[in-house]
Amino acid sequence: MSPLEDGFSRRFYYLRLSVTDVCNFRCTYCLPDGYRPDGRKSFLSQEEIRRVVAGFAAMGTRKVRLTGGEPSLRRDFTQIIETVANTPGIEKVAMTTNGYRLKERAKEWFDAGLTALNVSVDSLDPRQFHQITGENKLAEVMEGIEAALAAGFKSVKINAVLLKGLNDQQLGAFLAWIKDKPIELRFIELMQTGEMDSLFRDHHTSGELIKQQLLGDGWVQQLRGQDDGPAQVFMHPQSQGGVGLIMPYSKDFCAGCNRLRVSSVGKLHLCLFGDHGVELRDLLSADAQQDELQHRIRHALTGKVATHRLHEGNAGMTPHLASIGG
Repeated sequence: MSPLEDGFSRRFYYLRLSVTDVCNFRCTYCLPDGYRPDGRKSFLSQEEIRRVVAGFAAMGTRKVRLTGGEPSLRRDFTQIIETVANTPGIEKVAMTTNGYRLKERAKEWFDAGLTALNVSVDSLDPRQFHQITGENKLAEVMEGIEAALAAGFKSVKINAVLLKGLNDQQLGAFLAWIKDKPIELRFIELMQTGEMDSLFRDHHTSGELIKQQLLGDGWVQQLRGQDDGPAQVFMHPQSQGGVGLIMPYSKDFCAGCNRLRVSSVGKLHLCLFGDHGVELRDLLSADAQQDELQHRIRHALTGKVATHRLHEGNAGMTPHLASIGG
């Protein structure tokens, strides 16, 4: 079967699948007031997850990233990993996490089939970490990262949302930490979403500043793989770790888009900042619906636009970063 492709000849090998909206951290750029339950929501079941992943895999998807909220808050999360990892065609199963349960579960998740981890660490300073995340958990998260490396994970990435006046001066500390560790540090530019205008004005800074500093210090930009995310990745001959920069306001950011998103309630989102989602859940109740499911996904791709509209201050229906699935 031909791979998923949109009207701009972009092919999609990578699915980001949210398994819950619930999160136990209160990050200033995401959920500063904490998660607010919506009693009307029911998240995708294991069987629904199996069917949607199978549908995408049949159309060329090779990598699935499990996101949230905080995905590990689902009691059946290990079983979800096994379900996705055992889907024919899926070669990589990744997870984005705040590291809350990583120390105690890293080996269990690795054995279940998880192949890659992204852990959010917005600061290496405990007080600043607490200020940004609302949780005094830096020591536990760092222990979890060490547990993941010991468990056998070959791909461990650290996500840090770049915040002017808070962590934008910590590049040196981060580089010293990853010098002897097989970790990719990823700085993510703060994005202007619907409920965060004042935060964006106060704390947005461009990743280009870090990029120029890296290039000046001998770091070399790497080629992007077929199912890699949008980061520009840099390596240095004297560092075991690497640095990735995710800069959604940079020129041609969307030209290499290779991933689609399914929300925790079964909606297909063609863009991080799209105006609506395409309902898939009504086609996830039986295996016999696979052909119809795949047809709906392919048809939806005909409506994927060339680029987001963040430069115009338009974040679509994304009120805060929690809405984007990790």
